[in-house]
Amino acid sequence: MHVAAIEIEIRIPQSQSLKDRRQVVRSLLDGARQRFGVSAAEVGGQDTWQLATLGFAVVASEAHIAEQTLDEIDRFLWSRPEIEVLGGETHWLA
Repeated sequence: MHVAAIEIEIRIPQSQSLKDRRQVVRSLLDGARQRFGVSAAEVGGQDTWQLATLGFAVVASEAHIAEQTLDEIDRFLWSRPEIEVLGGETHWLA
């Protein structure tokens, strides 16, 4: 069993309120859950209008499958025009 997580910090330049921000974050998290079958949550920056930190976790039978899924999530986020990806960090748990 292989468990990996990725923490990604994003900026939402068009957000003018926490409500705007929540809509974008919810869309990203729900999209990743449905598309990739991963666990996803907002893990930081909840009180800022334009910044958020998102966490995604995957469990797979082989390491390359987990790595491939995290790469797909990364590409998914980079393809979204409403956000800027500021950085990310991958953690292997098992």
